[in-house]
Amino acid sequence: MSRSAAAPARRTPVYDRIMEAAVDLFAEKGFDATSVAEIVERAAVTKGALYHYFASKDDLLFEIYHRLIGAQLSDLDRITSLGLPPDETLRALIADLIASTTGNLREAAVFGRESHKLDAAHSSAVRADRRRYHDAVRTLVERAQQDGTFARTAPAETVTLIIFGMINQMPKWYRPDGPKAPAELATELADFVLAGLRP
Repeated sequence: MSRSAAAPARRTPVYDRIMEAAVDLFAEKGFDATSVAEIVERAAVTKGALYHYFASKDDLLFEIYHRLIGAQLSDLDRITSLGLPPDETLRALIADLIASTTGNLREAAVFGRESHKLDAAHSSAVRADRRRYHDAVRTLVERAQQDGTFARTAPAETVTLIIFGMINQMPKWYRPDGPKAPAELATELADFVLAGLRP
């Protein structure tokens, strides 16, 4: 397995410049149209510096995702450990996902558009991370349906898919310079989802 998939190197200013350059170029030109030479030039580093952190462009694309999902999974563990009722836990998770997506809009947009370009090993890691979060949300919906907090209008799996579908589409329509601040939007959408799930 590649360096970034197995054990990411410690973050440094050089690493950060490489990542920022990769995100910018993948957003501007697309993954396939961006060369390693262009990333190196934009980051103002040597090829040797890039290959110290990443074995390939594929590693860079995966790391864009890995940094975002790593923070989201850490928040998942923190929020679920609070012992809140299922509906309150779900609301907190939705708000957190919206806030982290809007706060990393370019990264989310790049990965959403280019994730199918990943190799088999990286794709498997992505699926495992997503499945962990998906299963946690579905379990919360199931528990809230079982105790009567949520209606059983739709199966928990369908509800879960709708929630993630809404969040995954945000890079296509959310504008940081628009009228809604990330925190305000996170609160509104989380409240909207829960209102639609109650009896």
